[in-house]
Amino acid sequence: MRRSGPGAPVSGPERRLRWAVPGAGGPGPRRRVGRPSSWNRRTGARVDTGDIEAIGTGRLVLEPLAVAHADEMAGVLGDPALHAFIGGAPLSARDLRARYERLTAGCPDPAGTWWNWVIRLRAEGCLVGTVQATLTVSGSGSTTAEVAWVVGTPWQGRGIASEAARALVGRLRERGAAAVRAHVHPDHAASAAVAAAAGLSPTEHRHDGEVRWETGPVRPGARTAPGGGSGRASGPAGRVRPAPE
Repeated sequence: MRRSGPGAPVSGPERRLRWAVPGAGGPGPRRRVGRPSSWNRRTGARVDTGDIEAIGTGRLVLEPLAVAHADEMAGVLGDPALHAFIGGAPLSARDLRARYERLTAGCPDPAGTWWNWVIRLRAEGCLVGTVQATLTVSGSGSTTAEVAWVVGTPWQGRGIASEAARALVGRLRERGAAAVRAHVHPDHAASAAVAAAAGLSPTEHRHDGEVRWETGPVRPGARTAPGGGSGRASGPAGRVRPAPE
C-alpha cells in the first residue's frame, strides 16, 4: 500500500488522504478521535466515524491506538523484513510514540478520519500487529475506507491478519463506508491473500505499482495478485503508507 499520513497532501478526485502508520489500541471505553463523522456539505452524506471502538473476534481484540502502545509495538514491528514491500525501517519506541501522538490527534483534513488499532491476542495477552483505516468523502458524498494491516514476524502464519482484516472490513461496512480498498504490491502474495479473505477483489487500477483491491465484484480484466484467496496472516504488511518520519 502507500506511504502517507499526518502532514501529507490530499490529492486525487476523491481527495484521498495519505496514509498513517500501522497502529491501534485498547479494549475498554470508546475514544473519540477527530471529527464525529465524515460528511459532505453539498449532499449531506454521512458515515459514522465519531467513536473508535474495540473490535472483538474469536482470538483477537482490536484495541484503539494509544500512545502507550508504542513501547510494546516497537518490538512487534522491529523486524526489518516487515518493510520489504512498504519501504522504510523499524522505528525506535521514542519515534513510534511521536508518530502515535500525531495519529491519535486525528486527521487534519476535514474530509477525512484516521482510525488505527493494535491487534491483541486474547490467549497470550500480547500485541502482535496493527490494522488501520483512512476514511475519506468523495465529491459525490460517498465515503471510502482504505485499509492496511501488519502482523509481527513471530506471529505470522497463524491466520491473524486475515481474522483482523475481516473484522475491520465488517466494522467499516456497519459504520456506513460505501467502499473499502487496499493497495497491495503485486508480488506480495501473502498480503493479497489477506485482502481476498477480507472480501476484497483485485481491480485493474494501479498506484505506485500496487494493485487496488476493493469490495465488490472483480472488474473485467482484473488479475488476481499471486497467492490471493485464503488469508494473509503470514505476510508482513498489507500496505498503507506510514506517516512520514
